[in-house]
Amino acid sequence: MTDPVQEKNNTKAISVILVISAVAFLFLVWLIYFNTKSESADPNALTFLPGLNALLNGLSATCIIVGVAAIKKGMRKFHIASMVSAITLSAVFLVSYIIYHNIHGDTKFATEGAIRYVYFGILISHIILTVFALPLIFSAVYFALTKQFSLHKKVVKYTVPIWLYVSITGVVIYFLLKYNS
Repeated sequence: MTDPVQEKNNTKAISVILVISAVAFLFLVWLIYFNTKSESADPNALTFLPGLNALLNGLSATCIIVGVAAIKKGMRKFHIASMVSAITLSAVFLVSYIIYHNIHGDTKFATEGAIRYVYFGILISHIILTVFALPLIFSAVYFALTKQFSLHKKVVKYTVPIWLYVSITGVVIYFLLKYNS
């Protein structure tokens, strides 16, 4: 039997999560594809950020894997610490990503040939799954914080593979851009 008050709270929370996620995604689309970069911006400013972003993505993926392994072994506190670390690393990545793209705009992929199709295939799937990752992550956190572990488990069944894919392909995209632009 379900609690009608909890269901109402869940509906409100999921609505807020979806609105925040949509606004965040639309902001990123605007920032990367429509915002004009400042002509006075130093082209060498903060050029270390893409490498840092790849590192943050890789560390986030590692924390996700460690966190999943921990909960499967019954190590709840270690699971929580790993997942909080993954979320923190992802949040720092997002801030760094916004700062970099606000200065430099969109990064062009210059190489022609088969690698171009590989790059755009990965990039498009990465972007599409990013749309789903943020609300799934927020939902998983919400259900964990409200101790609705059966709903948390249902959500993380989709969250973990999508979040891992987005984190790992973020690293792959960095290397493809670094060595093909």
